[in-house]
Amino acid sequence: MKIMTKVPEVQEYVKKLKKRGNTIGFVPTMGYLHEGHISLVEKAAAETQKVIVSIFVNPTQFGPNEDFGKYPRNEKRDLKMLKATKKVSCVFMPDRAEMYADDFATYVNMENYMTGILEGASRPGHFRGVTTVVAKLLNIVQPDKLFLGQKDFQQAAILTQMVKDMNYPASVVICPTVREKDGLAMSSRNTYLSEAERQEALIIFKSLQMAESMIELGEHDAEAVLKEIRRKIKEANVEIDYVEAFDAITLKKVDKFTEKSVIAIAAMVGKTRLIDNTIIEIKI
Repeated sequence: MKIMTKVPEVQEYVKKLKKRGNTIGFVPTMGYLHEGHISLVEKAAAETQKVIVSIFVNPTQFGPNEDFGKYPRNEKRDLKMLKATKKVSCVFMPDRAEMYADDFATYVNMENYMTGILEGASRPGHFRGVTTVVAKLLNIVQPDKLFLGQKDFQQAAILTQMVKDMNYPASVVICPTVREKDGLAMSSRNTYLSEAERQEALIIFKSLQMAESMIELGEHDAEAVLKEIRRKIKEANVEIDYVEAFDAITLKKVDKFTEKSVIAIAAMVGKTRLIDNTIIEIKI
């Protein structure tokens, strides 16, 4: 497993891989890896011949009052986890100066409603940072396939649109959310939670399970389901940022659950902001 920190060395390495006829799978991360990230690596290894993982805590996607400074980092642990898979060919670990030179001035900004709702509404400028860094990474790595997680559903949808709009020669593969045994969606931010908060956080998953049950029993009115989710979360004294239902492709709000919809939740557990979602599929 090669470890690289400079853009030119990654580009040269990729050039050699492609010259030998290898297909490349790419998994972008911000480090502090967990089994969710490893599942993306496993999927990439199953579908491509060489897997490249990036570890970079991207400063441009954090707002001024967000947790960039305290975002968990443990590069030694991350590398150990990736090496243990025996499926990663290269890890790209640039520093801030390598990705954003002092004279950096070009950003990728998606100008449609997708970036202004949900996470975009709560975190202004967040998606400009996400699209910019992933665009840069795609240019550097030149992968055949980009592997993303369903937990960040809106982000995955936006990046899928960006790949299409910008004609990147890569396909996007969205992989299922990986959960702890009790159902909590795996997240690097889970490390912020105290033991008590960790238990409180389960209400997010439990409310999604409740919603799935309501829909299976025939309740297809979106607001009726969302109302019950909000009630359940508030009863647990967890602060809600948003609870929304939207179309899985367009991200536009739905009044009735359609063939493929998504229910997404963002909530504050203590001082930690957590997100989760579930895909609703109804046979029509």
